[in-house]
Amino acid sequence: MDFFSAFLLLLLTVLILLQIRTRRRNLPPSPPSLPIIGHLHLLKRPIHRNFHKIAAEYGPIFSLRFGSRLAVIVSSLDIAEECFTKNDLIFANRPRLLISKHLGYNCTTMATSPYGDHWRNLRRLAAIEIFSTARLNSSLSIRKDEIQRLLLKLHSGSSGEFTKVELKTMFSELAFNALMRIVAGKRYYGDEVSDEEEAREFRGLMEEISLHGGASHWVDFMPILKWIGGGGFEKSLVRLTKRTDKFMQALIEERRNKKVLERKNSLLDRLLELQASEPEYYTDQIIKGLVLVLLRAGTDTSAVTLNWAMAQLLNNPELLAKAKAELDTKIGQDRPVDEPDLPNLSYLQAIVSETLRLHPAAPMLLSHYSSADCTVAGYDIPRGTTLLVNAWAIHRDPKLWDDPTSFRPERFLGAANELQSKKLIAFGLGRRSCPGDTMALRFVGLTLGLLIQCYQWKKCGDEKVDMGEGGGITIHKAKPLEAMCKARPAMYKLLLNALDKI
Repeated sequence: MDFFSAFLLLLLTVLILLQIRTRRRNLPPSPPSLPIIGHLHLLKRPIHRNFHKIAAEYGPIFSLRFGSRLAVIVSSLDIAEECFTKNDLIFANRPRLLISKHLGYNCTTMATSPYGDHWRNLRRLAAIEIFSTARLNSSLSIRKDEIQRLLLKLHSGSSGEFTKVELKTMFSELAFNALMRIVAGKRYYGDEVSDEEEAREFRGLMEEISLHGGASHWVDFMPILKWIGGGGFEKSLVRLTKRTDKFMQALIEERRNKKVLERKNSLLDRLLELQASEPEYYTDQIIKGLVLVLLRAGTDTSAVTLNWAMAQLLNNPELLAKAKAELDTKIGQDRPVDEPDLPNLSYLQAIVSETLRLHPAAPMLLSHYSSADCTVAGYDIPRGTTLLVNAWAIHRDPKLWDDPTSFRPERFLGAANELQSKKLIAFGLGRRSCPGDTMALRFVGLTLGLLIQCYQWKKCGDEKVDMGEGGGITIHKAKPLEAMCKARPAMYKLLLNALDKI
């Protein structure tokens, strides 16, 4: 027997022993597994729907073995809350994946780093410098300007009649431009792109990063595969990481070389100030990691939520009419709706909440990793277990929601709103929940409000908008969203104001 054959035999023996030992524990129920690979064959897209089917047979908590790794999948709000209250510290870590190693700067970013002082420092930095009320208010003018540009783009080419528009691309460009202006003071899509070649490179990088998403790969669970032909995935990650790091470093150098009077009070400018006072901590790598996480988490999710919200309103014109009536009554047509108005627009907020319920951007919340043995729902969860929470399934649980598959914003109105909102987990749970929820809700709410206030909307034909889902970590619509729009009086007021500023 040659060395390679002996090694494979040893690996097979170890994996079988691990699976035998696992069966002896009081683990959550599990479907039949295959030798060596365990349940890797069950990682079929869309994963949230596939796991929902397994939960229907095995219960709201079940276990799967992906190669050498144990995973527990939770589809119950009560059990998810137990994980992130009673065992919150234990599950406050992230599993080490190849994408975290490379695009996550060796698991040092806010999204990928293990729980500890470093992560707490990053979280505190984000809370103060990005997501605090003061920072959100200071960046409001940028968000409003980008939304206005979108509204004007929708109007261009219009002859006063209904015009067909494709919204998916527009929403994506809107989110990227708004965040990049906050981060680095520049736009990479549409008009006023200072460097077209740089913008083209950025767009290509973001598309490639989005394709990789936050997904795991078979090699994550069976490292031996990289030695027997499965190393192509990691090589592609290494190449992408080098290109991304080079681009991010160039952004830092550009801001660093700006004279003080030329700086635009961007996030990078502020981070470089912190670096000057604490260079040993605020390294270029820390800064690049923070910016990359912000771009990855903040753009795709906002664009996807807007896409689904508009798709639902097009399919439910009576709900669109209610939102329009609320805006006309409380805001009118003489001025555009503004962020401070959002708390008074209860129906608009209910539409956003219902969109997040039926279409959470990340249907399987970011994975967690247990740092110690614990007990969940009466089952023993060993140290080193990956925890996956199916937010999509929880948001459609008939025990929690009446008529759970229907789009009904009314469920978030009135006295029931606070109780219903507590059942929404689109932004996660516990100490590792998304810190950018306030920014996302402001951005999506204002954009949606202005789209409804300034335009009439209808479907492109008699058939309903196709609500089929595409694959991936983020739930995109399978087909790009197209709609017919026509300017309302508020749009002409906004257009006149824009012309006055020229």
